[in-house]
Formats: sequence, C-alpha cells, structure tokens
Amino acid sequence: MTQQQDAPAGSSPPRGGRLKLYLSIAGGVAVALAVGGVVSRGMEETRLAERTKEQALPTVKLVSIKAGSGELDLPLPGDVQAFYEARLRARVNGYLKDWKYDIGAKVKAGEVLATIYAPEVQQELDRAKGDLARAEAQGQLAKITSKRWAALRASTAVSQQSVDEKSGEYQARTAEVDATRANVGRLQTLKDYLQIVAPFAGVVTARNVDIGALVGPDDKREMFAVADIHQVRVYVGVPQSYAAQIANDMPATLRLPQYPGREFQAKVLTTSNAIHERSRTLLVQLIADNPDGALLPGSYAEVHFKLRGSPQVVRIPANAILYRDSGLAVATVGADGKILVKPIDVSRDLGAELEVWSGLKVSDRVVQSPSEMLRDGDEVRIADAAAAPKPGETK
Repeated sequence: MTQQQDAPAGSSPPRGGRLKLYLSIAGGVAVALAVGGVVSRGMEETRLAERTKEQALPTVKLVSIKAGSGELDLPLPGDVQAFYEARLRARVNGYLKDWKYDIGAKVKAGEVLATIYAPEVQQELDRAKGDLARAEAQGQLAKITSKRWAALRASTAVSQQSVDEKSGEYQARTAEVDATRANVGRLQTLKDYLQIVAPFAGVVTARNVDIGALVGPDDKREMFAVADIHQVRVYVGVPQSYAAQIANDMPATLRLPQYPGREFQAKVLTTSNAIHERSRTLLVQLIADNPDGALLPGSYAEVHFKLRGSPQVVRIPANAILYRDSGLAVATVGADGKILVKPIDVSRDLGAELEVWSGLKVSDRVVQSPSEMLRDGDEVRIADAAAAPKPGETK
C-alpha cells in the first residue's frame, strides 16, 4: 500500500495548484495593465502632439472690411488766391515823392497810390516838344517847296531831277515829324508812369517802399501789391484716379483753419486738362464768392468734393498692410486655413483706413497686423474662429 492516496472527492486542490492559479491570474492582470498603460500612453502622446501642433500654429485676428459707399467725400488741400492780383513796380527812375495808401486800404481803379519825383523826365519831354515843333516847321516848308518846284516843271524852268529831290526832301521831313511826335508820346507815357495807380478796384496787400526811396525799372522790389478779392480762385491738385469725375460747375465746399465750423461754397471754374507728370494730379481751378472778405489770398483751404463711390473700392484698417519690395500687400486666410498674400493698389490714404481699388474683395478674410514672416501656404489659426466671417461673408 502506497503512502500517497487519491484525495477524496470535494476536497481542496493541492497547494501547488492554487499557487499556479494565482500566478496565472496575476500574470493576466499584469498583462492587462501593461497593455492599458501602452494604449493610454499612446493616446496621451497623440493628444499632446495635437496640442503641440495646434499651439505651434500662428494665431491671427481678422479685420473688418468695408465696401465703398454710394458717395465719396474727397478732401484735398487747396491754395486760395485773389481773383486778380497786381504787383506794381516803378517804370521810371526817380525818388518816391509820397504814398497815399497803406496795406489794407481799399482803392478804386485808377486811384493814385504813390508819386515818383523825376524832373529829368519833364525836361526831356519839353525838349522833345521843341524838336517836334521844329520838325513840323521844316516839314511845312519842304511841302511848299515841293509844290512850287512841281509847278515850275510844267514850264520846263527846272529839271525833273530837281523836282524829284524836293519831293524826296518833303517825304523825309514828314518822316522826321512822325518820329519826333512818337518820341513826344513816349516821354509823355513815361511822365504818366510817375504816378503809381491802382489797375483795378481792390485792397492794398503790400507796400514795400517809403518816401525818398530810389526806385526804377532795375529795382526788383515790388512797390505795391493790389488784390481784387470780391471773388477768390482756389487751386487744388486732384489725384489722377479721380480726375475723370471732375467737371465744370461742379460744387465743392471749402473749410479754413481760421474759421472752425464754417463752410464756404465754391464751384469748379476750369481744369488744366492735363495730368502733371510728377505729381500725377489734375490742376483744378475753383471760384468762390467772397462778399465779406473772409477768404484771404494765400490761405490754405481744405477742399471737399462729393464724388460717386466705386463698388469695387473697399476700405481696410491701416494696420492690415504688408510692406513688400514689390509694393503694398495684405495677408488673407483661405477656406483651407492657409495664408494667401495678395498685392493691392491703394487709391487713397485716410489715415486710420486705406481705400483699396484693386486686388481685394469684400469677401476676403484679411489678417490684422500680419507678421512679416507670413508666406503663401502658411497654416494659421483664427482667433475666435466662431465669430470670424466665413469665406464669402462680410464681418
């Protein structure tokens, strides 16, 4: 009979069997934990990679694009000038004897502003008048002599040669009379220049001489300046892009710094009908009534034109501009979330905003304050993407 006998039915498994069972269960749990850890770590790495990629994308903000309005207010700098302006200089050498009107004085046409003292002009005039009297006397004698010799020729008492000589002498004397009379007229005109007169009604805007001053044709100094300011002319350079909308009799509004809140009405009188090759502007002349003299010649004026708006013109903030070697551009975000740099043409700089007439549409999504490092194809993330306009929409 052996010492080891079969265990009776229902009894516990041997101790070695239980140990194996425990080890199997522990091994399964360990394997499950290991697999779960690997899976969990893989998922965490995937999420980390996604977060890293997302954080690596540049975040950009979009600007609001405005469509061109139906009417455009175009303000431009203008120069106010008198309707007529004359700068008077001396035509005769002499000394200023007196002056009658100072700056700011209103004068009528033909009024004497000043008198020049030049006695030699009167002396030359008197001498010329004497020369004229002598020439007229000699001419009269030559006329009588020519007639007498022509009568004697009928009786053959004198030769034809003598008759022709007397006739020629008469013609020479007549020419001498004409020349002497012209000299008298010249000196009389010079005498008239001794008085400086206002060429038209207006205001004395400058007086640059005083009594005793030596004046003359070689003196480049202006003695007086007279301006007619019942109306004023305003000159303004209109950019070439707006030149086609400027027409004669077109109304405009003037604003001057010395009259805050006040506006003056003007209208287009004419244009130069040519674009200045350096400034690329059209010179426009406006005219404005000035009954109270408030519009002073030489003033700066802000000229406002009301122009038809263009549907293709859009406005964007100035901080959306990219300055590239090829010119101005903006960075836009496409439907795929990638950057597309678009060159633009700016028609007008409004300070905080720019008017773009080519290269941009209202539906474009334009980046605010774009980095100079942005290039075509760069992927970006839009800040507050839910509120940002979708392609084809306006914000």
